[in-house]
Amino acid sequence: MNRVTVNDATLSYDDLGPADGMPFVLVHGHPFNRTLWTPQAEALAAAGYRVITPDLRGYGDSSVTPGKVLLSCFADDIAGLLDHLGIERVVIGGVSMGGQITMEFHRRYPRRVRALLLSDTSYSAETAEGKEFRNSLADRLLAEGMDGYAGEVIDKMLASYNVAALPDVAARVLGMMRATDPRGAAAALRGRAERPDYRETLAAVVVPTLIVVGADDVYTPVAEAEAIGRLVPHATLSVIEGAGHLPGAEQPERFNTVLLDFLRTRVSTLH
Repeated sequence: MNRVTVNDATLSYDDLGPADGMPFVLVHGHPFNRTLWTPQAEALAAAGYRVITPDLRGYGDSSVTPGKVLLSCFADDIAGLLDHLGIERVVIGGVSMGGQITMEFHRRYPRRVRALLLSDTSYSAETAEGKEFRNSLADRLLAEGMDGYAGEVIDKMLASYNVAALPDVAARVLGMMRATDPRGAAAALRGRAERPDYRETLAAVVVPTLIVVGADDVYTPVAEAEAIGRLVPHATLSVIEGAGHLPGAEQPERFNTVLLDFLRTRVSTLH
């Protein structure tokens, strides 16, 4: 694990693979940390890519910014981390909230993006009902902590059948959720409630884009991924069977096969 101070936050991150490999940033979702991407980071590093997996501020081993943290702040943190590492252009991808941060990064820093991975995410601005829900959930997490919430959502984070079928995965996902600082989770929820609509951002994408979704994702269903695919020119869509909202954790071998094939056929030949 490495640490760096960026934009008044101390970020923890892993930097795997050869230093001269094509750089790939993987952005975790809420309420997880960088280890969510361990199966992908290891596979990518073994294939010769340089893989940077940060803990977003408020998550994992990074410092907490209480109050409200906008998606733009997370995107700026990633840009600052890349500046620290001396990396100009990257393949960048994220899951769920991490996918929205990836869209925000592309919106703010399009010239730094070599290719995109958008997993189990959505592009629309938050609804009035959604804003109320996220802010109420933030209040609840601050008052009660993460444990009750984690137990309630595990069968939505994973496909419900995988909670019993993949006990090690379920334990790992629950452990990440329970270990998250409620102040960090609440700040991200309040910021995410104010997210913009990314339709125009997606329609302007000119780099190779891989859209991945779990076949049984209840948070961002296949139809949501298909809608992103209609917006992004020449995007590649892959549906991962036997998975819910976190296919990279639930079906890592299938996810990695799709990802490495995309990189090999759509990205590695680019300069």
